[in-house]
Amino acid sequence: MSEALRAEGLALHHPGQAQPVLADFDLGLARGEVVAVLGPSGVGKSSLLRALAGLVPPSAGRVLVGGVPLVAPHPRVAIAFQDPCLLPWLTLEENVAFGLDFRGQERRSRAERAARVAAAIAAVGLSAARRRRPAELSGGMASRAALARCLARAPEVLLLDEPFGALDEVTRGEMQRLLGRLVAASGVAALLVTHDIDEALLLADRVILLGGAPARIAGSWTVDLPRPREDLLAELGALRVEILRTLRTTLRRH
Repeated sequence: MSEALRAEGLALHHPGQAQPVLADFDLGLARGEVVAVLGPSGVGKSSLLRALAGLVPPSAGRVLVGGVPLVAPHPRVAIAFQDPCLLPWLTLEENVAFGLDFRGQERRSRAERAARVAAAIAAVGLSAARRRRPAELSGGMASRAALARCLARAPEVLLLDEPFGALDEVTRGEMQRLLGRLVAASGVAALLVTHDIDEALLLADRVILLGGAPARIAGSWTVDLPRPREDLLAELGALRVEILRTLRTTLRRH
């Protein structure tokens, strides 16, 4: 599989701090691959995601999208946060379309944009709710709308910052399965930041653990198991124990 995104020697600083929050970070993300990033709170997971999205410049190193250095937000890199960030005065359909005609986005006719938005809404199962406003949506529907907004951009890279963290357990499971289907259908390269080891193991082809100060990759695991994985309790349990053991060792050292 060809690489959609690569980070080389990435380092990140918080403003006003001498020590980097993240150092010596290298990652290749292939098309159709899901990589989950785990780590304790405050280790720099969200900062890493913002740098990979081109929202903040790295202190050192570089990010490449399709082999080209990233110097600003890229039209084929979409990011979803834990808060769906839907504009309350717009309908679901208008929220999904929001930004498609901004500078930097690929130029498309109005009909092309409308078709892309309709297809994205259908992909997350919200066609019947396209005229509703955010106040009329459940938490799960709002998260689906946020995913549809990403899909409407036909991204090559999808970055997700704990997108299901605020959902109840049942809805969270539904959204995890939906994300898995969407990634498999589109071939997008996806990087998922999560604090949930079980979520990482259910969705990811690889799991990366960040730890230390400054944070570095403390462990990496390939999850070479068929999907769906919900019933593979023994195999997932063994990986979970190994990840937890590495996490605890990392925390004791720092």
